[in-house]
Amino acid sequence: MPSDATEPVRVRRALLSVHATDGLAKFARGLLEHGVELVATKGTRTHLDDHGIPAKSVEEIGGVTASLGGRVKTLHPAVIGPILAPRTPAGLEELEREGWLPIDLVAVNFYPFVAVNRRHGDIAERIEAIDVGGVTLARAAAKNFAWVTVVSDPGEYDGVLQELAGTGGSTARPLRQRLAEAAFIRCAAYDTEIAVGLAPEVTKFPELLLLRRTRQEMRYGENPHQAAADFHLLAPDSAPISATGLALRKGAPLSYTNLIDLDTAVRIVAEFPTPTAAVVKHATPCGVASGATISEAVTQAIATDPVARYGCAIAVNRPVPPDLPPILHGVFVDTLAAPEFEDAAMPLLERRPKLKLVVVVPPDLTIPRWELRSTLGHLLLQETDQRELAPGEFRAVTSRTASPPEGCALDFAWRVARHARSNCIVLAQGSSTVGIGSGQPTRVKAVELAVEVAGPRAKGSVLASDAFFPFADGIDVAGAAGVAAIIQPGGSMRDAEIIAAAERWKMAMYFTGWRIFRH
Repeated sequence: MPSDATEPVRVRRALLSVHATDGLAKFARGLLEHGVELVATKGTRTHLDDHGIPAKSVEEIGGVTASLGGRVKTLHPAVIGPILAPRTPAGLEELEREGWLPIDLVAVNFYPFVAVNRRHGDIAERIEAIDVGGVTLARAAAKNFAWVTVVSDPGEYDGVLQELAGTGGSTARPLRQRLAEAAFIRCAAYDTEIAVGLAPEVTKFPELLLLRRTRQEMRYGENPHQAAADFHLLAPDSAPISATGLALRKGAPLSYTNLIDLDTAVRIVAEFPTPTAAVVKHATPCGVASGATISEAVTQAIATDPVARYGCAIAVNRPVPPDLPPILHGVFVDTLAAPEFEDAAMPLLERRPKLKLVVVVPPDLTIPRWELRSTLGHLLLQETDQRELAPGEFRAVTSRTASPPEGCALDFAWRVARHARSNCIVLAQGSSTVGIGSGQPTRVKAVELAVEVAGPRAKGSVLASDAFFPFADGIDVAGAAGVAAIIQPGGSMRDAEIIAAAERWKMAMYFTGWRIFRH
């Protein structure tokens, strides 16, 4: 056996002590095939017995006996010593003097504190669900990864068996170190879950947050010279509180900016119960439409701004049918996201080698969600804006009121506006955008940009503004372009001037009383 821990270490004896038994029988059989002696704690050994797999009980090594109702069994020198002992001549000599044999692999996972806490069990039940021995075994084995292999998740079983098969029953240092790092992370997360779960009361904003890295590969950050990684934001009970599941169906790995664009696009289509498409570029919408079919919605959405859509991300809230790919002919789409891609549509989509296809189901907006941003070394957590516009908040402030079709268009434009960057102006005809101006330092500039994109389509359109108009200049630009109705929060010191300007242009104007900034 190597004493410098740089060569592969032969696995002769393994301790198995798990709560989750997924894949355990297959793993144990694989260890036996490589001549590994199995030692198991009571519950784990029972599972192995049920599958006809021989294993010694932990009580058979070094006189270990369970005590205090089973609370103390692995916290014994005869168990911890053979795990922690250095495989140096002095360490091996001491093990022999005590009559202990080295343990070369530890497979362990923890009591389900998270599951019990999620069921809101009483304090006694939750305390009993706190694992002490399992965490200690994992931490001890991880600390001694120079000689010991720690397997702290069933998902790691196959990789370990592959390593044993390729090395004649040994594990190499890179694998042991990687598994040790994973074990330390799981121990830290488990301790954090307990600390938060036992808090005397649940607060709206958890005192501690967990970040768990996903398996989503990130090519780079906003620019190729910036590294990036994808994490889920977790609640105290380890449930994702902001993550929407996605899967790459086709194309290169998603980039940092791909995910940011998809975030905006998917949030938008989640707003609408009817077939809807959102075209996004640089994290802001440049075309949104609803229609009788998803293909009709895409047709209208990509027509909003033929220039800005170049290299865009598109999200839809219905499966992609076979008649949609021809609609995108001649449109450079980087990423297309949908709940599903019909089989008949795939041959046409496969012809576009650079197109990324992402399966993602728009989130349920009735479920509270959170978003996280960083600034100046701080992490900022806020509720996602999911507030609905109530009928009583649709307050007319001009003598002219909107027609029913204009009222529907105003509601549509308002829903789109809260997903564009401030300052934001959205022009819409029916259930389609015709011009969007966003990310501008002045509101009048945002109006000018939206009107420029819309061109002649601005006449008869409606306008949504994410915040109040500080001056009448924006109203004048919209009025000169033929905008028929406006919805905005109101609340400016010059509201009287703004309303008077709308009256001059014979526009209908509505105040909501609340803003929808998105910085």
